Amino acid sequence: MDTGTHLVIGLGLAGLAQIDPVVASSSAMTTAVLIGTVAGSQIPDIDGLLRLKGNAAYIRNHRGRSHSLPALFVWTALITGAIGLFAHTLPLAHLALWVGIAVCFHVFTDLFNTYGTQALRPFSEKWVSWNIIHIFDPFIFLSHLAALLMWSFRVAPPTVLFPTLYALLALYYIWRSIDHYLLEKGLRHKDAGYAPGDHYMLGTTLNLYVWNVVKRRQDGSFQLGELRNGKLKWVDTIRCVEHPAVEASKKHQDIQALLYFSSYACAEMKEHAWGYEVRWVDVRYRHRKQYPFIAVLLLDHNYETLDSYVGWVSDSRLGKKLRVDMH
Repeated sequence: MDTGTHLVIGLGLAGLAQIDPVVASSSAMTTAVLIGTVAGSQIPDIDGLLRLKGNAAYIRNHRGRSHSLPALFVWTALITGAIGLFAHTLPLAHLALWVGIAVCFHVFTDLFNTYGTQALRPFSEKWVSWNIIHIFDPFIFLSHLAALLMWSFRVAPPTVLFPTLYALLALYYIWRSIDHYLLEKGLRHKDAGYAPGDHYMLGTTLNLYVWNVVKRRQDGSFQLGELRNGKLKWVDTIRCVEHPAVEASKKHQDIQALLYFSSYACAEMKEHAWGYEVRWVDVRYRHRKQYPFIAVLLLDHNYETLDSYVGWVSDSRLGKKLRVDMH
């Protein structure tokens, strides 16, 4: 999820913690839990600091080790220990419980996005992305905001507000998961061009009734479409290029970062007077007829690197990211 949603979830979990008599009985404990759940809801994304090392390091590692199984315990222990240094008389077991819930909830919600996480580390480096909930979900954000406002103005006690909120969210996640499963399973019956071996991926949008569709064909090409109110419409086709320049690009760290992260990357290639422009796009992210999540490598005719870029960028701004004039 986005940072703002993780924040309101951290605050919401502090409200939910009021069902714990140990937390509710002490203002000091309530404050400690509030600090702990907010910190716990944010800390897995501390790997954002990897941007300082460059986009390739960030893309390869974001939501990786920081969202792994061992990290759940590490973050919980660090936050609990840090708070305990200033409030060592508090019942740290209860504090650790709610901090741990916040950390786990962060990773759990990230699993439902298209971006996904490596939550199965150290057992697997597979990226787990269920494509069910958009990275910013208005219902999740606004329902938390409404509950927090009602708590602030004492419209209802937190012991009523937040159990109700999270019960509704559980039903929401179940509904979205079932809806996604049934829609994705039925795509082949809506697609007149379906062929045995075609694989479909259904991705989220901000609209609950509009989904992005990616079809991977047997020949390795991709077909992109939109499922709107149950009606499938194809909007683009990308054929992945095979060329020595494309093979050479796979040795570069920027390209490797994207390929490590995404199994939906497709290569395009243009030849220029000065060499080759190899562009890898993640076809899951189509926005306004463009694919903004890309890795670009510029090579001379001897396949030596001239320049590169990996990250999120529009076509109009890509030229500003590269030192070589692509024209």
